[in-house]
Parts: sequence; C-alpha cells; structure tokens
Amino acid sequence: MRPPHHDPEWQEAVRRFVTPDRRYLRLGGGLSRLNPVERSAFLRDLARDAHAVTATELHVLLGAGWRERKTAAWLVAVAHRTEYRDPLGRLLLASEGPYAGAAYCVALATFATAADAELLRAYLDRYLSRPDLDYDQPIALGALLYLDELLGTEHAPPYLAPGGPWDRWLEDRGVPALEPERCRDGIRALRAVVDEAAATLTTGREQTPTPSDHA
Repeated sequence: MRPPHHDPEWQEAVRRFVTPDRRYLRLGGGLSRLNPVERSAFLRDLARDAHAVTATELHVLLGAGWRERKTAAWLVAVAHRTEYRDPLGRLLLASEGPYAGAAYCVALATFATAADAELLRAYLDRYLSRPDLDYDQPIALGALLYLDELLGTEHAPPYLAPGGPWDRWLEDRGVPALEPERCRDGIRALRAVVDEAAATLTTGREQTPTPSDHA
C-alpha cells in the first residue's frame, strides 16, 4: 500500500532518493538526453545513494508507487543487494502498476544467477499467455536471453519456438514482429549503465559509505 503523502518517512525517502535531478524519469532511456558531464554526475550520485540507502528506506520505497519502486530497484541493482531478489521478483510477477517492471528486470539481470532466471521464467509463464496485458514481456524475455548468454543456459528457447508463447503473444496482440535479439540488446544496454554507475565508486575518488541497517 502506498504511504500517505503526509508520512514523514515516505517524504524523506522520496526527497533523498527519488526526486533529485528528476532521477526517477532519467533512469533508463532518459539517460540518453544527458550530456557527458551531466551523465557522469548523475551516475556518481546514483551509486553513492545506492550504497547509502538503508533497508528501512528501501522498504518504504518498494511499498510505494511506481516512481519509488523504479528508483529503489535501480539502487538495489547498482549496489548489487541480492537480498532484494525475491521481493523484486514478487513485484514483477504481481505487476501492480506501470513503469517499474523494467527496473525489476534490470536488477535481476544484474544479479545474474539461476534464481533470477527462474523469476523471469515465472513472469513469462504467466504473462505471455495474456496478450490483453501489455506489460513487461519484451524486457523480461530480453533479460532471460541475456542470462542464458551469460550463464550458458537455455531457458529462453522454449518461449521462442516457432508458433510458441512469444509468437502467439505477438500475433494475438496484432503487432509487427519484435526480434528477441533487440530485447536482449536493450537489457544489455541497461545492464551496462548499472556497471557504469557502480564503477564511479571504485575510482579512488569516492569512498563507499556503509549504512547501519542493511538487510
């Protein structure tokens, strides 16, 4: 349930982590509109906050609206906080709101284990059979393809068999073919942003703070 706007804890978490520099809008494709200097500063600040945000603050953000959940998922990805794998997987599967699902997929692709692939498969098993629900199927498929490539697994091919779940989903939606490779390349590009942000704290110019109440 989204916290009320008068909740001081919610207000402070949003002020610190969601709205600075319109962060929630720039995470993802919005980064392309930044010049190199702006991009560098944005990613440096994102990485610093990813390591500073506490478990309590992440709990508040993940229990709120899409802006907060999207931002929290990126913070989790950049700091590689794998303890949030299952909460993000549950949010992805529930698909309670728009715009945050891609961020969950980015985080799962960043963690890059068999457990993350299973969460993506659970999502595709449910939502590729629902052409009436145009949610995050392409980016979830892209993330699974990316993990197959990284882990040497073959989770994605059953979805991509001729006439299989992916083809049926596209056909039932009545849209032109969407190449799975484009979906994979999209998640790879977002995954590279995570690495770029994380690298800003390993240059020797920054020291990673240690929050007192990590989960």
